[in-house]
Amino acid sequence: MSKKPAPVTESDYLKAYRTMLASRVLEEKLASLYRAGMIKGGVFLGKGQEALSVSVGIHLRRGDVFAPLIRDQAGRLAFGDTILDTLRTYLGSQLGSMRGRDGNIHRGRPRDGYYAMISHLGAMVPAVAGALLARRLRGETGVVGATCIGDGGTSTGAFHEGLNAAAVDKLPLVVVVANNQYAYSTPNSRQYACADLLDKAAGYGVAGHRADGTDLLSCLETLRQAVHDARNGGGPQLVVAPLLRLVGHGEHDDFAYLDKSLKKSAVGADCLELAEKHILSQGWKTAEDLAAWRRETENEVNTTADRVRREPPPDPGEDDWAALSRPEYREQYAAA
Repeated sequence: MSKKPAPVTESDYLKAYRTMLASRVLEEKLASLYRAGMIKGGVFLGKGQEALSVSVGIHLRRGDVFAPLIRDQAGRLAFGDTILDTLRTYLGSQLGSMRGRDGNIHRGRPRDGYYAMISHLGAMVPAVAGALLARRLRGETGVVGATCIGDGGTSTGAFHEGLNAAAVDKLPLVVVVANNQYAYSTPNSRQYACADLLDKAAGYGVAGHRADGTDLLSCLETLRQAVHDARNGGGPQLVVAPLLRLVGHGEHDDFAYLDKSLKKSAVGADCLELAEKHILSQGWKTAEDLAAWRRETENEVNTTADRVRREPPPDPGEDDWAALSRPEYREQYAAA
């Protein structure tokens, strides 16, 4: 297989940036709706993690498997999710893909390879590994599966079992670790004792990659290589990216435990702001262009939110929900 995929172009970078921007503006709206009491359940923002997240979703293609986590709105949009369906899920519209019946971060379309999250504590690693093994047994080739996880999730049994199984079977699995410095409120110093999370790659016998989670170009180049290698027979790929989530664990969390020195360090940089500076420094767009993009995105998000708020919630008296998905199974169960 070729060792290097095609380089990241200006067009690639701008496409990724616009997806990051859409994610940031959308999540700002979600936070506002949550504070206004219009969203039931938690709201978990990906502020500071958009560069890494978008780089995962943007390098997958139709037929691949993607299992995003709670801070992967940018990756979700890059993989084909929409602002409309996101707002429908958060606001409980029965017209959304989850029909207003499931938690807002558990949305997905499994038939399209877009997996609904079970848990962000490692559970999606074995789920995606199992999906890839099933594809192999069906004779499908050229498929890649990717999932994201936090630094705390790498301490779980599900992470170990899933990555170990993928390594043994050389599955085309890409596991992306957003090392955002905290497992909820537990700092890295109390989370793992190894010098570097990337050291775990060698322990499992898988390829390891490091990206700067605050740098969009670094994330795009690293994920492009990792997905390319997985797709071309390289087996599992572990990507580790240091960064800092720039908000609390969720909108309910005031982030009072943050070590303020981290905010001033390299990992505390805002990836969206750095991407904007890079675009301007390269002369690809002007400040006026970027401002216009933001206004356009804000208008789309606000208009869509107003539309969704007028849509009906699910009616438990009329909903045809059933735990068994196929009608013949439901009929057999009812007759038993």
